[in-house]
Amino acid sequence: MSPDRVETDVDGRRVTVSNLDKVLYPEAGFTKGQVLDYYARVADAMLPHVRDRPATFKRYPNGVEGKAFFQKHAPDTRPDWVVTLDVPSTSDPGVSVEFVVVRDRATLVWAANLATLEFHVPLWHQRKGKEPPGPPDHMVFDLDPGPGTSIVECCEVARWIGDALGEDKVLAKTSGSKGLQLYVPLKRAQWDATNERAHELARSLESEHPDAVVSIMRKALRPGKVLVDWSQNSPSKTTVAAYSLRARATPTVSTPVTWDEIEACRRSGDPRDLRFEVTDVLDRLEKFGDLMAGLVKPPATTRRSAQKSSPGRPRRPT
Repeated sequence: MSPDRVETDVDGRRVTVSNLDKVLYPEAGFTKGQVLDYYARVADAMLPHVRDRPATFKRYPNGVEGKAFFQKHAPDTRPDWVVTLDVPSTSDPGVSVEFVVVRDRATLVWAANLATLEFHVPLWHQRKGKEPPGPPDHMVFDLDPGPGTSIVECCEVARWIGDALGEDKVLAKTSGSKGLQLYVPLKRAQWDATNERAHELARSLESEHPDAVVSIMRKALRPGKVLVDWSQNSPSKTTVAAYSLRARATPTVSTPVTWDEIEACRRSGDPRDLRFEVTDVLDRLEKFGDLMAGLVKPPATTRRSAQKSSPGRPRRPT
């Protein structure tokens, strides 16, 4: 085996890793080894958000400044313990795509070793004995700031969505890039109804706040406004997973946040209030646990956990 390739034990599975000193985030000097270390450490919080969901990898073999590509098809050369799922193609009737399903820490580290910086998953999970795709588990609003705006304006729009739906029913995370993403847990939902409900609210916000909100992706309409992207509510669409790295200049992370933090950022006007990197996220998990656990835990468990350990108004770890 090449000296650049070594075998490591990850929860009892042998994973071959390579080129650990290769810098993937040049501005920060953040290496591939540090990427693997992050995913190994964040796995306990991240796995419930990706488990049983077909994963799309966004790979950066030459780092964030090089060319990237999305990979949906499971690599042919993969360990025999990597779980896959055949999902019907939306563009080619009668054809299925074999996706990787990230079920454990070893699979997460193996995928990261492929220079997968970003993990994207759909709003549905595979149900035992059922053909994919399943019904939606969540409704999502992807708030994307147009030119001249930032996550600060997204916080204002998020507050309007929280007012409309009830903040206790909505969980939020940063995109890790420029925007904010809001998730609403669903039960026994259908895709058409969920999509229309999200579209209706986006149009309503656009009507009520025409100078601040747009619900149409047309680029000419977006300067100075926040796009409320409702179209993600489709079985074929994916969003970046909670705790996934993003391919920015530095290793930022799609990070769960509280409504108190959203409001604090709105008031301060400083986008840096909701910008979190690897060390921030690991510190936050140690202090607060998973702030999006309500998406993946039974409601009663979530309520008991929240009463016991809610951070109230967490601040950036120092």
